[in-house]
Amino acid sequence: MGNARNLAFWVVLFVLVISLFNLFGNGAGTQQSNEKSYSEFVQAVDAGAVAEARLDGEQLFYRGSDNRTYVTIVPADAEVTNMLVDKGVPLTAEAQEQSGLATFLVGLLPFLLLIGVWIYFMNRMQGGGKGGAMGFGKSRAKLLTEKQGRVTFDDVAGIDEAKEELEEIVEFLRNPQKFSRLGGKIPKGALLVGPPGTGKTLLARAIAGEAGVPFFTISGSDFVEMFVGVGASRVRDMFEQAKKNAPCILFIDEIDAVGRARGAGYGGGNDEREQTLNQLLVEMDGFEANEGIIIVAATNRRDVLDPALLRPGRFDRQVTVPNPDIKGREKILGVHARKVPLGPDVDLRIIARGTPGFSGADLANLVNEAALMAARVGRRFVAMLDFEQAKDKVMMGAERRSMVMTDAQKEMTAYHEAGHAVVGITLPKCDPVYKATIIPRGGALGMVMSLPEMDRLNMFRDECHQRLAMTMAGKAAEVLKYGEDAVSNGPSGDIQQASQLSRAMIMRWGMSDKVGNIDYAEAHEGYSGNTAGFSVSTQTKELIEEEVKAFIEQGYEEAKRILTEKKDEWERLAQGLLEYETLTGAEIKKVMAGEPLGRDDDGDADVPPASGNSVTAIPKTKPRKPKAPDMEPEAT
Repeated sequence: MGNARNLAFWVVLFVLVISLFNLFGNGAGTQQSNEKSYSEFVQAVDAGAVAEARLDGEQLFYRGSDNRTYVTIVPADAEVTNMLVDKGVPLTAEAQEQSGLATFLVGLLPFLLLIGVWIYFMNRMQGGGKGGAMGFGKSRAKLLTEKQGRVTFDDVAGIDEAKEELEEIVEFLRNPQKFSRLGGKIPKGALLVGPPGTGKTLLARAIAGEAGVPFFTISGSDFVEMFVGVGASRVRDMFEQAKKNAPCILFIDEIDAVGRARGAGYGGGNDEREQTLNQLLVEMDGFEANEGIIIVAATNRRDVLDPALLRPGRFDRQVTVPNPDIKGREKILGVHARKVPLGPDVDLRIIARGTPGFSGADLANLVNEAALMAARVGRRFVAMLDFEQAKDKVMMGAERRSMVMTDAQKEMTAYHEAGHAVVGITLPKCDPVYKATIIPRGGALGMVMSLPEMDRLNMFRDECHQRLAMTMAGKAAEVLKYGEDAVSNGPSGDIQQASQLSRAMIMRWGMSDKVGNIDYAEAHEGYSGNTAGFSVSTQTKELIEEEVKAFIEQGYEEAKRILTEKKDEWERLAQGLLEYETLTGAEIKKVMAGEPLGRDDDGDADVPPASGNSVTAIPKTKPRKPKAPDMEPEAT
């Protein structure tokens, strides 16, 4: 539609230019350059210098002896016809069919075209199209229609409490008498708060599909421009559109882009964003009532929003949309698996138990990756193995089997990852080890992945200390195997994780007896929201750093102690990783105990017992696919 409109515009502009060129160029210019007086024409006829002539009303065109065409104006009483006939000059005449009015309209046509093009351009500049040079103040809110894909509450799963809150708003719109007879009023606004990917925008689209009323959608960043006053003007225009279509729903996505706390910016309190926010506050709950307009907004940064925006009367309901629990993940997987042919061995509950912390978007990506993997190998359905491989890819990154590594690098990686796994299995409060691999994935040369047995809601002090020990076990393993001087930069990621965890324990969670129960993270991060940051003394900073170092050192020494006591199990696991490259949690325990794995892929023998140095082969380059029964216990 837009391309056809642009083509028509250029065609009209081209015709207009050609018409003007013919009117002012060929007509006036040619006549001025070849115009002769009537007396000169008579002299030319007497001298026999006129070859032929053409009479067109008052104008007479004739060709002279120089083969050029001239024009002259014939007086009303002149006997030009007889004169030309007497001299034997060929004469033709044009029929005069146009009236004076028609001639006037033909002459006026180019000017009408000019006026039309000028009106067209002015309309576009004022926002008559999709915006323009003077259309900054127009609202960019779009009216969502069913042509863009209708979404209902049946497509939303795993967030039942949030869905119930919003279903009530839809019921308000459908049957207002049910609530108004008891004095209840329809909520003016609902704020959806939650981490990224949990389904806030999907919930808003479901409201649009269920309510059956006009649904306007706009992003918070669409209000803000570089020109002063534009954002406030767009807010006014948006609510004017909504009033014309009331009752309706107005959805503002990422409202933190325009609703940040006032006074937190530079350059005083009169900047463009604050003007936009002030206008939004007035429109939502000011002197003029906006009956029938329900505002739904979404954000994952509730902490930065202005308190005036959050009060009842503007956002009456604040709906938390969290990451789903195990039941929610199973329902979400069921929704996304509707369009995917599943194999008979697929158990969505096992997949849900093995994906703690996944958001709805993560689960949708998991199902899509599993379908792509099944299609890549030519399967007609998606098997459980495809889901396990997709989970590994999402959680640990894609395998980089083409990466060139020396035998020494592979061996150091194997001992490093074996150290993590042994300490993680030994300490009771660590999450169960899900898988260990020395195949480079993402940006790591190897990886040990742990998954909690159930959704984790709290972090306890002893759990944090044991997790620090497991995190520092990689460096402890390298030191015990190769000595202090041979330590590489491989543990850099482990050190970063340990530093973040220990700082959180000390500065935010109050797990240090020396530092006390004070939240120092706010001072560390500086200015935050409406609360001014506070300064920390030099002695306190030194104490915090000393405690961070002590916590990490305590975990490091604990890891060295465990690896020294379980040297045989550690050695067996490292050699097993060199042989098989990837081991599941159940296989890791078998290797540590010296039991055979029972693998029989391509004639490979079982992992040899713990005599230690009997496995010296270079790690295989062919991918190893763990059997599905070995994967299932680790999803619990």
